[in-house]
Amino acid sequence: MTPPEEQDDELRAPRPPGLPAGFRIEDWEVGAVIGFGGWGTVYEAVTVADGTPVAVKVLPTGALGPGQRAALGELVAREVRFSSEADHPHLVRTHAVCTVEAPELPTLDGAIALVMDRAEASLKDVLDAAGTGGPIADADRVLRGVAAGLAHMHDAGWVHGDLKPANVLLGPGGRVWLADFGLATELDGTHAHLPPLGTLDHLPPEWWSQRTGTQGAVVRPTADIWAFGVLAHQVLTGGLHPFPGATARARSLAAQTYARGAAPLRLDAGLDEDMRRLIADCLAPDHAARLPLTADIVAARVEGATGGPQRRRRGLVPAVAAGVVVLTAAAVVGAAVLGGGGGAQDDERDRGTPKVSDTARPPAGEIPENSDVPEALRPVIARAAHRCTDEEITPALLAAVIKAESNFDTKASRPQSEEYGIAMWTPSVFRAWAVDGDGDGDKDHMSPPDAISTMSLYLCWLDQRFKQAGLPKKDLPALVAAGYRTSDRTVIEERGVPERVQPHVDRVLRYLAGYQGPDA
Repeated sequence: MTPPEEQDDELRAPRPPGLPAGFRIEDWEVGAVIGFGGWGTVYEAVTVADGTPVAVKVLPTGALGPGQRAALGELVAREVRFSSEADHPHLVRTHAVCTVEAPELPTLDGAIALVMDRAEASLKDVLDAAGTGGPIADADRVLRGVAAGLAHMHDAGWVHGDLKPANVLLGPGGRVWLADFGLATELDGTHAHLPPLGTLDHLPPEWWSQRTGTQGAVVRPTADIWAFGVLAHQVLTGGLHPFPGATARARSLAAQTYARGAAPLRLDAGLDEDMRRLIADCLAPDHAARLPLTADIVAARVEGATGGPQRRRRGLVPAVAAGVVVLTAAAVVGAAVLGGGGGAQDDERDRGTPKVSDTARPPAGEIPENSDVPEALRPVIARAAHRCTDEEITPALLAAVIKAESNFDTKASRPQSEEYGIAMWTPSVFRAWAVDGDGDGDKDHMSPPDAISTMSLYLCWLDQRFKQAGLPKKDLPALVAAGYRTSDRTVIEERGVPERVQPHVDRVLRYLAGYQGPDA
């Protein structure tokens, strides 16, 4: 993987001479330069017809090589597409895409120009001017706006990919906008792929250990959650980064050291306790540990901690919306967190929040002593199932799914579909999602505790997804089994068990009936 540059993005175009004040780009007249980005320059501008203020981002292409030009075109297309689909008061809008016609300025002739909402400053400008040690002015309003915009993006199935103070704009009337959607990308199930770009200060630790494939680097919503934790700490401390270091690279190395468990998380002593807990949860050390903390929950907890208006966002219970439920990093790391698996097509397995609990279940749904479930696996299955508070996810159901998948064979394999082990994980998918389920320090798809714990919490999430989609409650065991074999999206789109996996689901239900007994 090629790392990003320490200052900002990995790929940077040479900075050309600027456009002169008064230069016309179609219906807009540019003025002074108000900022520089990794690819180009941002100018203040006005609409010629009525004087409406806007900002114009000019992205030269002439000095770029073919690969850089293609990457820039992809980033622009992504930003324009997202802006055309986004509709939220905390997301900046792109009003038009133009081509600069300036034959007298060869380096700018043919450049791409994006016409956007005009801000008064960026959050980075405010932090650069702030004195460290205390929150910036209107810190609560800024954090509520950022969290609300991020929650809207994630609800719509998009990841920002480069959340940082420079990409938060502050407009007239107290407006707060997320901006710069060149790396924003729509999820394809659990994740998406991007060029290996980003800002060292705000990249999550797992970014450094993953490989960049032919489609690019993997990006997930949890990367935005990490970046929000960093940003929130900066906003509340006048710009202090939560990890020590004089340079961005040093701070990123400190974050990786923390993620490996070799250093504690040391947050500023002046933080309010509610925000301290939220930032600590956002900065949980790996993707899987952050997975239960959705952007919806972050937005609700920010509102609760800052005295903002309480609202019940989609999928949140009142206690969460009031900021009562706190998922600490330590608690989440201690649980095996869900992943995708069972086949390459199942990469769509991860947009939601499993409910984690250590409270023991009542006897109903437990594995009977006279069953064919191997004795050594029964406590492993029971512990994994009990972490889910949804009544449908019982040890009996988990055992039935495992039996249908592998017949409890810890060395099972289907090489043709790249599925292995007792839970039939695809290794690449498992590596991307799994955490250590048995406390031995490893994350191994062939380890029954790791594989079963991850399967259990995935089934828990499927159960919640299907309830939210309004699928019949009586069918949930069958739907969960089908979702594990296909994906949540497939089951929801077909509003039931897909025909191609019906025989597999029938086996699961037959085994479940046997484990539950006639009185279930």
